[in-house]
Amino acid sequence: MSLKIRLARAGAKKRPYYHIVVADSRSPRDGRFIERIGTYNPLLPADHAERVRLMPERVTHWLGQGALATERVARFLGNAGLAPPPVRHEQTKQPLPRKKG
Repeated sequence: MSLKIRLARAGAKKRPYYHIVVADSRSPRDGRFIERIGTYNPLLPADHAERVRLMPERVTHWLGQGALATERVARFLGNAGLAPPPVRHEQTKQPLPRKKG
């Protein structure tokens, strides 16, 4: 079973609120999860303390069990000092091949 630490959307239309969950990678985004380990409220200012809330001991437990964080959650974990910050690779912009004929 491959585990992911990812966001599960909650909240109303145009009022997003996310739970940070540990889930099987095959489960739907808002579906079945193993444990809720934090929350993310994008409507709060970036410097607000309640914007991202994590349970550090549970995050380290699941990372130790082999769970992989998605790109967005990895950024949260890097900012909190719970994991190394993700390395950003510049995308190579190559022109698409043209069809002949």
